[in-house]
Amino acid sequence: MNLGLYLLTVLIWGTTWIAIKLQLEVVAIPASIAYRFALAALVLFAVLLVSRRLQKLDVRGQLICLAQGVCLFCLNFMCFYTASQWIPSGLIAVVFSTATLWNALNARLFFKQRIAANVLAGGALGLLGLGLLFWPELGGHRPSQQTLIGLALALVGTLCFSAGNLLSSLQQKAGLKPLTTNAWGMLYGALLLSGYCLLSGTPFAFQWSSGYVGSLLYLAIPGSVIGFTAYLTLVGRMGPERAAYCTVLFPVVALNISAFVEGYQWTAPALLGLVLVMLGNVLVFRKPRVLPVTKLA
Repeated sequence: MNLGLYLLTVLIWGTTWIAIKLQLEVVAIPASIAYRFALAALVLFAVLLVSRRLQKLDVRGQLICLAQGVCLFCLNFMCFYTASQWIPSGLIAVVFSTATLWNALNARLFFKQRIAANVLAGGALGLLGLGLLFWPELGGHRPSQQTLIGLALALVGTLCFSAGNLLSSLQQKAGLKPLTTNAWGMLYGALLLSGYCLLSGTPFAFQWSSGYVGSLLYLAIPGSVIGFTAYLTLVGRMGPERAAYCTVLFPVVALNISAFVEGYQWTAPALLGLVLVMLGNVLVFRKPRVLPVTKLA
Protein backbone atom coordinates (compact mmCIF):
# COMPACT_ATOMS: atom_id res chain seq x y z
CA MET A 1 0.00 0.00 0.00
CA ASN A 2 2.76 2.45 0.96
CA LEU A 3 4.75 1.59 -2.18
CA GLY A 4 1.68 2.26 -4.34
CA LEU A 5 1.10 5.67 -2.70
CA TYR A 6 4.80 6.50 -3.05
CA LEU A 7 4.94 5.67 -6.76
CA LEU A 8 1.63 7.48 -7.36
CA THR A 9 2.97 10.65 -5.70
CA VAL A 10 6.25 10.54 -7.63
CA LEU A 11 4.53 9.98 -10.99
CA ILE A 12 1.89 12.68 -10.47
CA TRP A 13 4.17 15.39 -9.05
CA GLY A 14 6.90 14.45 -11.52
CA THR A 15 4.57 15.41 -14.37
CA THR A 16 2.92 18.55 -12.98
CA TRP A 17 5.75 20.72 -14.38
CA ILE A 18 4.17 20.37 -17.83
CA ALA A 19 0.87 21.75 -16.55
CA ILE A 20 2.58 24.49 -14.51
CA LYS A 21 4.31 25.78 -17.66
CA LEU A 22 0.90 26.28 -19.28
CA GLN A 23 -0.29 28.24 -16.23
CA LEU A 24 2.35 30.96 -16.49
CA GLU A 25 1.47 32.50 -19.85
CA VAL A 26 -1.35 35.01 -19.20
CA VAL A 27 -2.88 34.64 -15.72
CA ALA A 28 -0.99 36.10 -12.73
CA ILE A 29 0.77 33.53 -10.53
CA PRO A 30 -1.23 34.11 -7.30
CA ALA A 31 -4.52 34.01 -9.22
CA SER A 32 -3.59 30.72 -10.93
CA ILE A 33 -2.61 29.13 -7.61
CA ALA A 34 -5.84 30.40 -6.03
CA TYR A 35 -7.92 28.86 -8.86
CA ARG A 36 -6.06 25.57 -8.47
CA PHE A 37 -6.68 25.16 -4.75
CA ALA A 38 -10.20 26.58 -4.79
CA LEU A 39 -11.16 23.93 -7.36
CA ALA A 40 -9.29 21.21 -5.45
CA ALA A 41 -11.01 22.18 -2.18
CA LEU A 42 -14.42 22.15 -3.90
CA VAL A 43 -13.78 18.64 -5.24
CA LEU A 44 -12.55 17.35 -1.88
CA PHE A 45 -15.48 18.81 0.08
CA ALA A 46 -17.94 17.38 -2.47
CA VAL A 47 -16.38 13.89 -2.22
CA LEU A 48 -16.28 14.01 1.59
CA LEU A 49 -19.87 15.25 1.94
CA VAL A 50 -21.28 12.70 -0.52
CA SER A 51 -19.37 9.85 1.13
CA ARG A 52 -20.09 11.23 4.63
CA ARG A 53 -16.42 11.14 5.56
CA LEU A 54 -15.94 14.81 6.42
CA GLN A 55 -14.55 14.89 9.95
CA LYS A 56 -15.47 17.56 12.47
CA LEU A 57 -12.63 19.84 13.52
CA ASP A 58 -12.32 21.73 16.79
CA VAL A 59 -10.70 25.15 17.06
CA ARG A 60 -7.22 23.63 17.36
CA GLY A 61 -7.76 21.51 14.26
CA GLN A 62 -8.99 24.50 12.25
CA LEU A 63 -6.03 26.64 13.32
CA ILE A 64 -3.58 23.92 12.26
CA CYS A 65 -5.45 23.62 8.93
CA LEU A 66 -5.07 27.38 8.51
CA ALA A 67 -1.33 27.04 9.16
CA GLN A 68 -1.22 24.20 6.63
CA GLY A 69 -2.99 26.43 4.14
CA VAL A 70 -0.34 29.12 4.64
CA CYS A 71 2.61 26.73 4.40
CA LEU A 72 1.54 24.06 1.88
CA PHE A 73 -1.04 25.73 -0.33
CA CYS A 74 0.05 29.36 -0.40
CA LEU A 75 3.54 30.54 0.56
CA ASN A 76 5.60 27.64 -0.78
CA PHE A 77 4.01 27.86 -4.24
CA MET A 78 4.41 31.63 -4.34
CA CYS A 79 8.08 31.24 -3.40
CA PHE A 80 8.84 28.54 -5.98
CA TYR A 81 6.94 30.20 -8.83
CA THR A 82 8.62 33.54 -8.14
CA ALA A 83 12.07 31.94 -7.74
CA SER A 84 11.70 30.30 -11.15
CA GLN A 85 11.83 33.78 -12.71
CA TRP A 86 15.40 34.29 -11.46
CA ILE A 87 17.11 30.90 -11.15
CA PRO A 88 17.08 27.73 -13.29
CA SER A 89 14.47 25.07 -12.57
CA GLY A 90 17.29 22.60 -11.91
CA LEU A 91 18.60 24.73 -9.06
CA ILE A 92 15.09 24.94 -7.59
CA ALA A 93 14.82 21.13 -7.81
CA VAL A 94 18.12 20.74 -5.93
CA VAL A 95 17.03 23.15 -3.17
CA PHE A 96 13.60 21.48 -2.91
CA SER A 97 15.21 18.05 -2.59
CA THR A 98 16.69 19.14 0.76
CA ALA A 99 13.17 18.70 2.18
CA THR A 100 14.22 15.18 3.25
CA LEU A 101 16.95 16.62 5.46
CA TRP A 102 14.81 19.49 6.75
CA ASN A 103 12.00 17.11 7.66
CA ALA A 104 14.41 14.90 9.59
CA LEU A 105 15.88 17.88 11.45
CA ASN A 106 12.48 19.43 12.19
CA ALA A 107 11.05 16.10 13.37
CA ARG A 108 13.99 15.89 15.76
CA LEU A 109 13.56 19.48 16.92
CA PHE A 110 9.77 19.52 17.39
CA PHE A 111 8.81 15.85 17.86
CA LYS A 112 12.03 14.64 19.52
CA GLN A 113 12.31 11.87 16.91
CA ARG A 114 15.67 10.20 16.46
CA ILE A 115 17.38 11.11 13.19
CA ALA A 116 18.11 7.90 11.31
CA ALA A 117 21.61 7.85 9.83
CA ASN A 118 20.39 6.06 6.70
CA VAL A 119 17.85 8.83 6.01
CA LEU A 120 20.49 11.55 6.26
CA ALA A 121 22.93 9.56 4.12
CA GLY A 122 20.23 8.81 1.54
CA GLY A 123 19.13 12.44 1.42
CA ALA A 124 22.74 13.59 0.94
CA LEU A 125 23.27 11.06 -1.87
CA GLY A 126 20.05 12.18 -3.55
CA LEU A 127 21.10 15.81 -3.31
CA LEU A 128 24.50 15.02 -4.86
CA GLY A 129 22.78 13.00 -7.59
CA LEU A 130 20.47 15.88 -8.48
CA GLY A 131 23.46 18.20 -8.62
CA LEU A 132 25.02 15.93 -11.27
CA LEU A 133 21.72 15.62 -13.13
CA PHE A 134 21.39 19.38 -13.47
CA TRP A 135 25.09 20.22 -13.68
CA PRO A 136 24.97 21.64 -17.25
CA GLU A 137 22.14 23.96 -16.22
CA LEU A 138 23.79 24.94 -12.92
CA GLY A 139 27.31 25.30 -14.30
CA GLY A 140 26.19 27.70 -17.03
CA HIS A 141 24.36 30.01 -14.60
CA ARG A 142 26.29 33.05 -13.41
CA PRO A 143 25.78 34.08 -9.76
CA SER A 144 24.14 37.47 -9.23
CA GLN A 145 21.99 39.30 -6.72
CA GLN A 146 18.91 37.87 -8.43
CA THR A 147 20.38 34.39 -8.01
CA LEU A 148 20.70 34.94 -4.26
CA ILE A 149 17.11 36.21 -4.06
CA GLY A 150 15.90 33.20 -6.05
CA LEU A 151 17.85 30.80 -3.83
CA ALA A 152 16.46 32.45 -0.70
CA LEU A 153 12.91 32.15 -2.02
CA ALA A 154 13.44 28.49 -2.97
CA LEU A 155 14.79 27.78 0.51
CA VAL A 156 11.85 29.56 2.19
CA GLY A 157 9.48 27.57 -0.02
CA THR A 158 11.19 24.32 1.00
CA LEU A 159 11.00 25.24 4.69
CA CYS A 160 7.28 26.04 4.29
CA PHE A 161 6.77 22.66 2.62
CA SER A 162 8.61 20.95 5.50
CA ALA A 163 6.52 22.82 8.08
CA GLY A 164 3.35 21.74 6.28
CA ASN A 165 4.53 18.12 6.45
CA LEU A 166 4.98 18.32 10.20
CA LEU A 167 1.59 20.00 10.66
CA SER A 168 -0.08 17.21 8.70
CA SER A 169 1.75 14.63 10.82
CA LEU A 170 0.45 16.40 13.93
CA GLN A 171 -3.12 16.32 12.60
CA GLN A 172 -2.91 12.62 11.77
CA LYS A 173 -1.64 11.83 15.26
CA ALA A 174 -4.82 13.51 16.52
CA GLY A 175 -6.91 11.14 14.37
CA LEU A 176 -7.66 13.55 11.51
CA LYS A 177 -7.38 12.20 7.96
CA PRO A 178 -5.50 14.05 5.19
CA LEU A 179 -8.65 14.24 3.05
CA THR A 180 -10.40 16.45 5.61
CA THR A 181 -7.38 18.54 6.61
CA ASN A 182 -6.37 19.03 2.96
CA ALA A 183 -9.86 20.21 2.06
CA TRP A 184 -9.77 22.90 4.75
CA GLY A 185 -6.10 23.73 4.14
CA MET A 186 -6.65 24.20 0.40
CA LEU A 187 -9.72 26.34 1.05
CA TYR A 188 -7.73 28.55 3.43
CA GLY A 189 -4.84 28.75 0.95
CA ALA A 190 -7.18 29.79 -1.87
CA LEU A 191 -8.85 32.44 0.33
CA LEU A 192 -5.49 33.86 1.45
CA LEU A 193 -4.23 34.07 -2.13
CA SER A 194 -7.50 35.68 -3.24
CA GLY A 195 -7.18 38.24 -0.44
CA TYR A 196 -3.63 38.98 -1.56
CA CYS A 197 -4.82 39.52 -5.14
CA LEU A 198 -7.50 41.94 -3.96
CA LEU A 199 -5.14 43.92 -1.72
CA SER A 200 -2.32 44.07 -4.29
CA GLY A 201 -4.58 44.87 -7.22
CA THR A 202 -3.68 41.65 -9.04
CA PRO A 203 -6.36 41.03 -11.67
CA PHE A 204 -8.46 37.86 -11.55
CA ALA A 205 -7.94 37.16 -15.24
CA PHE A 206 -8.80 33.79 -16.73
CA GLN A 207 -7.62 32.16 -19.92
CA TRP A 208 -10.39 30.16 -21.61
CA SER A 209 -8.04 28.08 -23.72
CA SER A 210 -7.91 24.29 -23.77
CA GLY A 211 -4.29 24.39 -22.60
CA TYR A 212 -4.96 26.57 -19.56
CA VAL A 213 -8.23 24.91 -18.50
CA GLY A 214 -6.79 21.43 -19.06
CA SER A 215 -3.65 22.19 -17.06
CA LEU A 216 -5.74 23.74 -14.28
CA LEU A 217 -7.88 20.59 -14.05
CA TYR A 218 -4.77 18.40 -13.99
CA LEU A 219 -3.11 20.47 -11.27
CA ALA A 220 -6.29 20.68 -9.18
CA ILE A 221 -7.44 17.05 -9.29
CA PRO A 222 -4.49 14.66 -9.90
CA GLY A 223 -1.86 17.20 -8.80
CA SER A 224 -3.60 18.43 -5.64
CA VAL A 225 -6.54 16.22 -4.61
CA ILE A 226 -4.78 12.92 -5.36
CA GLY A 227 -1.13 13.97 -5.08
CA PHE A 228 -1.30 15.80 -1.75
CA THR A 229 -3.61 13.19 -0.23
CA ALA A 230 -1.29 10.34 -1.23
CA TYR A 231 1.83 12.20 -0.10
CA LEU A 232 0.51 13.38 3.26
CA THR A 233 -0.88 9.90 3.95
CA LEU A 234 2.71 8.68 3.50
CA VAL A 235 3.90 11.38 5.91
CA GLY A 236 1.58 9.93 8.55
CA ARG A 237 2.54 6.32 7.86
CA MET A 238 6.26 6.53 7.13
CA GLY A 239 7.31 9.75 8.79
CA PRO A 240 8.05 13.16 7.21
CA GLU A 241 11.70 12.42 6.45
CA ARG A 242 11.15 9.22 4.44
CA ALA A 243 8.09 10.51 2.60
CA ALA A 244 9.98 13.64 1.56
CA TYR A 245 12.45 11.63 -0.52
CA CYS A 246 9.73 11.93 -3.18
CA THR A 247 11.10 15.44 -3.75
CA VAL A 248 14.36 13.93 -5.01
CA LEU A 249 12.57 11.63 -7.45
CA PHE A 250 10.23 14.25 -9.01
CA PRO A 251 12.97 15.79 -11.19
CA VAL A 252 14.07 12.30 -12.33
CA VAL A 253 10.57 11.61 -13.66
CA ALA A 254 10.44 15.09 -15.20
CA LEU A 255 13.77 14.58 -17.00
CA ASN A 256 12.68 11.22 -18.40
CA ILE A 257 9.53 12.82 -19.79
CA SER A 258 11.61 15.70 -21.13
CA ALA A 259 13.79 13.19 -23.00
CA PHE A 260 10.71 12.19 -25.03
CA VAL A 261 8.88 15.52 -25.22
CA GLU A 262 11.70 18.06 -25.44
CA GLY A 263 14.66 15.98 -26.65
CA TYR A 264 16.62 16.04 -23.37
CA GLN A 265 19.98 14.23 -23.85
CA TRP A 266 21.25 11.97 -21.09
CA THR A 267 24.97 12.44 -20.36
CA ALA A 268 27.46 10.38 -18.34
CA PRO A 269 27.31 12.74 -15.29
CA ALA A 270 23.51 12.73 -15.48
CA LEU A 271 23.41 8.92 -15.53
CA LEU A 272 25.79 8.82 -12.56
CA GLY A 273 23.48 11.29 -10.81
CA LEU A 274 20.53 9.00 -11.53
CA VAL A 275 22.39 6.07 -9.96
CA LEU A 276 23.15 8.14 -6.84
CA VAL A 277 19.49 9.18 -6.55
CA MET A 278 18.41 5.54 -6.74
CA LEU A 279 21.03 4.49 -4.16
CA GLY A 280 19.80 7.27 -1.90
CA ASN A 281 16.27 5.93 -2.28
CA VAL A 282 17.45 2.46 -1.19
CA LEU A 283 19.22 3.94 1.84
CA VAL A 284 16.23 6.02 2.93
CA PHE A 285 13.89 3.04 2.94
CA ARG A 286 16.35 0.54 4.36
CA LYS A 287 15.16 -0.80 7.68
CA PRO A 288 17.71 -0.30 10.45
CA ARG A 289 19.30 -3.46 11.74
CA VAL A 290 18.20 -4.51 15.18
CA LEU A 291 21.16 -5.91 17.07
CA PRO A 292 20.42 -8.87 19.35
CA VAL A 293 20.58 -8.17 23.07
CA THR A 294 23.30 -10.20 24.77
CA LYS A 295 22.68 -11.18 28.34
CA LEU A 296 25.49 -10.82 30.80
CA ALA A 297 26.19 -13.85 32.93
